[in-house]
Amino acid sequence: MKWPTINQMVQWVPLPNGYRFEGLDRANIAPLIAAIKVWHPDIAVGVTSCYLREDFYHSRVCLEADDDKDIYVYSIWFNNELVGMWSVEREVEALAIYARLIVMAPAHRGAKVSGMLTLAYENVGRAMGAEFLYAMVTLNIIQQQRALESAGFRLLGFLPGYDRQLVSPGVIKRIYLAAYAKLLVDEEKVQRPDPKNLTPRAKRVFELLFSN
Repeated sequence: MKWPTINQMVQWVPLPNGYRFEGLDRANIAPLIAAIKVWHPDIAVGVTSCYLREDFYHSRVCLEADDDKDIYVYSIWFNNELVGMWSVEREVEALAIYARLIVMAPAHRGAKVSGMLTLAYENVGRAMGAEFLYAMVTLNIIQQQRALESAGFRLLGFLPGYDRQLVSPGVIKRIYLAAYAKLLVDEEKVQRPDPKNLTPRAKRVFELLFSN
């Protein structure tokens, strides 16, 4: 599961005119962090707050051509202006890819870049050899849910209190997340559970989610 080059990303993920991908290098970490703080101040706490720390990028993110770390950050530019970022994580042993974070500058959200990235997520996964894609989204941004559902992702359920969020000045609460996934292999390659190994509640939920 090798990370694609920027040239490959251009082929697999078409962006609107004027927009382009670049890899993230060390010189652009501080500017990206400063931009994210302005674009998406809500992530000051919680699981994605790591994107506001320089040490996270240095220790866990691919920053050089020969890096082989499991998290990649694609910076998104409009002409010569940094306007967004897209970060994904690979799980090599599971042949899976986790969509970690998409953030766009408010002035560029009307260009629907985020929706295009979600639709192209499958292209990238298949090209890398992934067999499973998944994402978790908050329940206060309905556009994220719609984008995943439009891209063929299945809603698996909700994680109660998984993450933390600044819900008002000085008030942090745990929040629900929605879990979405998309299988990239045929069902015949998937072993379904034996119903006798499921509790009655687990069986009812499984049938509700996977009866078709």
